[in-house]
Amino acid sequence: MTLHYLDNSATTPLCDGAKRAINEMTGGNFGNPSSLHALGVKAEEAVDTAREKIIAAIGVRAKPEQIIFTSGGTEAANLALIGAATAKSRNKGKTVIIGEAEHDCVLNSAAHLASLGYNIVKVPSPGGVFDMEFYKSALNGSVILVSAMLVNNETGAVNDINEIARLARAASPDVLVHTDAVQGFLKTDVALSSLDADMISISGHKIGAPKGVGALYINERVIKTRALAPIIFGGGQEHGYRSGTENTLGIAAFGAAAEEYSKNLKENISLFSSLRSYLLQKLNGVEGIRVNVPKSTKIAENIVNITVFGIRSETMLHHLSSQGVFVSSGSACSSNTGHVSNALRSFGLSDKEAGESIRVSFGVQNTFDDVDVFVSALSSGIATLARERRKI
Repeated sequence: MTLHYLDNSATTPLCDGAKRAINEMTGGNFGNPSSLHALGVKAEEAVDTAREKIIAAIGVRAKPEQIIFTSGGTEAANLALIGAATAKSRNKGKTVIIGEAEHDCVLNSAAHLASLGYNIVKVPSPGGVFDMEFYKSALNGSVILVSAMLVNNETGAVNDINEIARLARAASPDVLVHTDAVQGFLKTDVALSSLDADMISISGHKIGAPKGVGALYINERVIKTRALAPIIFGGGQEHGYRSGTENTLGIAAFGAAAEEYSKNLKENISLFSSLRSYLLQKLNGVEGIRVNVPKSTKIAENIVNITVFGIRSETMLHHLSSQGVFVSSGSACSSNTGHVSNALRSFGLSDKEAGESIRVSFGVQNTFDDVDVFVSALSSGIATLARERRKI
């Protein structure tokens, strides 16, 4: 059976650059980057090279200590929120503002801060983006941190990070702004270098690198004001922000993937746009569905969310999988918990509609044939599953 993988927001296949980097690392570069001998120096050089490639892909002029390698986007977001809120210089206020539709790593980091006595304010996201009137009303001098995702992982909605930051700084000059750019990094034409964010979290396996590696970018202001405290303690690796022996193999592959995706960014975005347009055109002839189009000014072209009325998403996923088509019922992380999607609920869907929604997410390897097979399998699933439902 030919496989048609359309779940690239969950994870992506390894790209060629990452594969080459892994082969090079496994071919003899196994030293500990903290070791002082030649093998350690060689490993350290591989990490430094990857750090330079990540900086170049973000598009900023930054010092090495401004990129902190982590185990993934989840840890990067945890470090950003918990590390910023608990740093001594940040304790003047106790209010943290996050989006209601954020990834669970942000929502649960905020929940942890609430258990420590912080005031957490969640901004609704009708249509997928910040309710700016609600947000403005929540801003005041006690706000120390705002976290807003760049691209929503379930709907493709794009937040206006610069406007969110501008309003936050006007209300509280010392505020820190974090953006979860895991789904936006090298998948949209929004340059991370253009964002007025103090901290940006990214992940490797969303852009062709292996799972288990990510990074947090921090600007110089964060370093100078000591506005970020570590949340993992040990040997002081990653400039003291993240202890633990670096995942040199994963980091090298992350850097290589970032370099490859950066070089091919324009053609990748063009591919996503073409695939999205083609999918929407094909879906026009399918009854019993609705495409949940974000109300944001910009939309991530690689993500399409669809409600299939009357059929549970898990049921449809099993049918599609049996046809060799792989999509998602939403965030792969939140799917593990079984709870109704916060993002879709905040978007405006009822709990029932959220439970009947699937996400298609394109990758650089996808073709129009993948779309054709998906729409055909979706149509047959609607017909078959609807008949079975009527029998019950």
